[in-house]
Amino acid sequence: MYRLILLIFINTYLATAVACAKNIDANQYLSSSGRTKSPGKTTYYIDPKKGNDRNPGTLQNRPWRTFDRVNRMVLQPGDKVIVSPGTFHRSLYLIAKGTAAKPVNILFKPGRFDFYPDSAYKSAFHISNTNDVPDGLKAIALYVAGSKFVRVKGAGPKIMLRGKMIESCIDHSEDVSIAGLSYDYYRPTVSEMKITHLSVNTAEIAVNASSAYSIKDSVLYWEGEGWRHEAGWYWQVYDPGTGYVERTDLKPNSVKFSDRGKGMITAHFKNNPGFAEGLIYQTRDVTRDCAGIFMQYSKNIRLKNIRIYFMHGMGVVSQYCENVKMDSVVVRPEETSGRTCAAWADILHFSGCSGKIEVANCYLSGANDDAINVHGTHLRIMEGVSNKQIKVRFMHTQTYGFTAFLPGDSIELVHAKTLNSFAENVVLKAERLNDKEILLTLKDEIPDAFATDDAVENTTRTPRIWVHHTVITRIPTRGILATTRRSILLENNLFDRVRWNAVLIEDDAESWYESGPVRNVLIRNNNFIGCGGPVISVHPENEINDKPVHKNITVINNRFKLNGDSKVLYAKSTSGIQLIGNSIRSATADINQLTEFKDCLNIKVAANKISKP
Repeated sequence: MYRLILLIFINTYLATAVACAKNIDANQYLSSSGRTKSPGKTTYYIDPKKGNDRNPGTLQNRPWRTFDRVNRMVLQPGDKVIVSPGTFHRSLYLIAKGTAAKPVNILFKPGRFDFYPDSAYKSAFHISNTNDVPDGLKAIALYVAGSKFVRVKGAGPKIMLRGKMIESCIDHSEDVSIAGLSYDYYRPTVSEMKITHLSVNTAEIAVNASSAYSIKDSVLYWEGEGWRHEAGWYWQVYDPGTGYVERTDLKPNSVKFSDRGKGMITAHFKNNPGFAEGLIYQTRDVTRDCAGIFMQYSKNIRLKNIRIYFMHGMGVVSQYCENVKMDSVVVRPEETSGRTCAAWADILHFSGCSGKIEVANCYLSGANDDAINVHGTHLRIMEGVSNKQIKVRFMHTQTYGFTAFLPGDSIELVHAKTLNSFAENVVLKAERLNDKEILLTLKDEIPDAFATDDAVENTTRTPRIWVHHTVITRIPTRGILATTRRSILLENNLFDRVRWNAVLIEDDAESWYESGPVRNVLIRNNNFIGCGGPVISVHPENEINDKPVHKNITVINNRFKLNGDSKVLYAKSTSGIQLIGNSIRSATADINQLTEFKDCLNIKVAANKISKP
């Protein structure tokens, strides 16, 4: 009863906070024009335990208590903010104008920093692949907006989220780095439980200590800080014996639950819904309403020495950013937590980026979806408004609303059935008609006729990719998805027991609408251990093959340890594909059985060494 009363109070409190969020934005979080300039070269101190906002804040023994005073300033070159651990109900909303020689530094001391969403800054964002609640206001713990040359860093601080929040957001900023921080959720939004004993009609279940729950009328409910949902259809299962995690079909609506206390419950059923003794089951509400770390329309961004123990939503999302580097980012549950999941969905997600994406020395594990996904977005051509104007539309229900084109961007018009370009052009003007439709005014005339499902791709917003010296493991789906026409280099990585493809190259204009073709891919010196097959899959979703979609893919000097009858490589509609000098451990000794090519040209398979397991 106490838990239910507390939950009602939390939900009511958060609902009131959301309803008042616009007032919070206006009164507590001022734009750059409403702020005063810091004099520069000044150190400010914040201590939520010992501080007082009436203090000067510039003396270590007379710090401020909250971020309010910093949030009313535009920080200048050489400024520093030193933050002590404690509890925060307000966001750090940073606007800073540092320089390369004198950046603005934000230093978090060692310790735990609890951030609550109740009075935090909130904003509605359209986030690629996660737009189920487009008008929902998302609370943000650390927000860097309209800033330049900012260094957010720490020596072991833990940012603890006390409800659904964007952990950090970098928005319309340049030359920003976050280093040395760790992030976790007090109550992760993925719940976990282990089957300790199984009989014909019952299962004894141990719920992870961090997964709060209740049982009412034999129905299991998962509870968190500001949220609650019934145990539903979406589940993943982790096998501690094999190290694999995979999605599973589990129907708890046919199960009656009873609480034995101290995190132990019993499931009663006529027919086993899919439980197996010794396995750990993960489950979540599938609504895509947030992101872990969100970066948009920003340039020269770096995350270094970051530990992520859990993040809610579509992982670390970089949307229309230029030059992003992830260096030594470790995503895994904290060792003492007993948890097996660290990411609610994807881990690193890049949409419409440009410049160079580098993922180096990272450890990516414990996801509910892909480890790395890099793609653009196809928008469907709805109509030709004039000979130089077309109306285009976001088609996927979870990807829309963001600024997909800027004046000067190059585009290609693409036949959806073939995924091949039939015209090139340049955007002169992009007029937003609504959240899903954009009117493009183009430099050159467009072709008179196009099919009803043809699409347009922004070819300017396509990045180079370099993923190296990175471990990808405990992934239920794919290791790396990469669709960009610029160079892709995957080298010196370990793909360990990725359940589906370790590397997937797609391109489609009729399902997820994730573009586009690849032109130069090199996959070399990687270890692929026990991954699903085909380990490397080149699978554009074209229905008609009039000419190859992808070109120039080389897989060389890698080591494959295959499961069962898995294939090393599958390729479709590709020209110039090479599989050379790889070491393959497989029960199948025939390279022709380990590869498959459909509608491909210029294939070279040579000097691959196959040995038995």
